[in-house]
Amino acid sequence: MSTQYEALKNADLYPTAFRVEPPAELGERKMTPRRPGFFITRSLSGATDAERAALKTAAASQAETQSAADAQAKAEPAPSTDITSRLLVPAQWGLVPHWVKSASDGKLRATKLVHVKSDNVGTSTAFRDAWLNNQRCIVPMQAFITDDYRSSGKPKPTRIARVDGLPMGVAGIWARWQDEDGSELLSYAIITINANAHGLMNRYQAPGSEKSMPAILNEGAYDAWLGSSAAKAKEFLRAYPAQKLLANPVEKGRKNPLGI
Repeated sequence: MSTQYEALKNADLYPTAFRVEPPAELGERKMTPRRPGFFITRSLSGATDAERAALKTAAASQAETQSAADAQAKAEPAPSTDITSRLLVPAQWGLVPHWVKSASDGKLRATKLVHVKSDNVGTSTAFRDAWLNNQRCIVPMQAFITDDYRSSGKPKPTRIARVDGLPMGVAGIWARWQDEDGSELLSYAIITINANAHGLMNRYQAPGSEKSMPAILNEGAYDAWLGSSAAKAKEFLRAYPAQKLLANPVEKGRKNPLGI
């Protein structure tokens, strides 16, 4: 799986494609490890499945003891059960686990933690806590880069985008790391899935290697992905239809492999 992707090309795409306020500045278009990017989530307060269940039970109990009018006028909705609100969060691409001891250690780890296989996200030491705390997110991207070895045996950068030109919402996971002085760093990683049997992505990456691709979410599943329990979340990590994706070799002579 490549360690490059293309951020959204204009600010208007954030509200139209993801229902979030656009950033004041778009930031970098070419995304590589440890560059500042964005992720979308419901809340920056993670909660385990047990905590989420307790909040839902408490909210249901409160609703039962109040009239519909009182509930509408006085009851405060629990943030962790609201699956309609979304936040656009600036963060570093490349996860820094909360248990990392120092900033320098975090920097070294981040370059290797830009993505995680769906099979490992709930068990890997670096990602397990964030997964169990339901710290899931959506990573908005215009395209991602993969390598094509077929013609010459050498990697040729290839841009993968949606056929309709709309942005992709890729499943991700985020973390918060705090320094001793209280400063914090928000970071994220992309979740990948096996693509050995995918109609398009099985053509790319090094021969003999396991093929992989970002877990691209269906637009209608965004809120369900962000609001589901850790036990159910993996059901959303499925292959995106090959016929809805378009592959184009990056033009020769461009210094920027994203062609931008």
